[in-house]
Amino acid sequence: MSHKFRLRLKQGELLIAPMVTLSCPETAEILSEVGYDWLFLDAEHSTYSAADLQAIIGRVGHKLPCLVRLAAPDEVQIKKALDIGADGIIAPQVNSPELAEKIVSWSRYSPVGTRGVGLGRAHGYGFSFDDYLASANENTTVVVQAEHIDAVNSIEQIVEVPGVDAVLIGPYDLSASLKRIGEIDHPEVTGAIQHVTDVCKNSNIPLGIFGVTVDAVKPYIDKGFTLITAGVDTVMLGQAARRMLGQLK
Repeated sequence: MSHKFRLRLKQGELLIAPMVTLSCPETAEILSEVGYDWLFLDAEHSTYSAADLQAIIGRVGHKLPCLVRLAAPDEVQIKKALDIGADGIIAPQVNSPELAEKIVSWSRYSPVGTRGVGLGRAHGYGFSFDDYLASANENTTVVVQAEHIDAVNSIEQIVEVPGVDAVLIGPYDLSASLKRIGEIDHPEVTGAIQHVTDVCKNSNIPLGIFGVTVDAVKPYIDKGFTLITAGVDTVMLGQAARRMLGQLK
């Protein structure tokens, strides 16, 4: 990893990515030429296997940073994502400081963490093992998602966990946890988001958000959010095709 993504995040740089869900590496390769700052590889809601992720990162990881949203916030998922060369992980459904502590620990090698030691693509299959170990703890980005009311209620403690580099808000799952699924503009949902925003800003923790459209994410950029995921590969493909067909008929 040589992109210094974690440093750029901590310095407050605006970092914009699309969400990539299609398993063909060509999709990520096309998006890597657009000018994005990073790619959000979604292993939670896609059909990605570890082999799919490795093929994608192997194709585009030298061009721009790739962060993997885990299928689940557990140790094995973290080991697999990092061993194949991801620049960092995005852990879903982190609803307590105890889980945040585990996620950070699983993402860092000893003596500061408990990440398992293996020989994978990230380590040059063994040829660059020492070099990777020397820099991995410093360069690996750990993002936790606040996407449940339990996370909102525990956010003061979550942001105090050493090694949490950013908090990414999931507005849709958050709305569902409030029994207002999809109502992301409802005052209960926006109020919860504002609470997370205030706490993270007070603790100098970078904030992230996901939105399908420019209009969905632009207000958050204006509020100082810097880790931005805008659009989904499948939606962008479908909308572009529909727009062209509409212009022809």
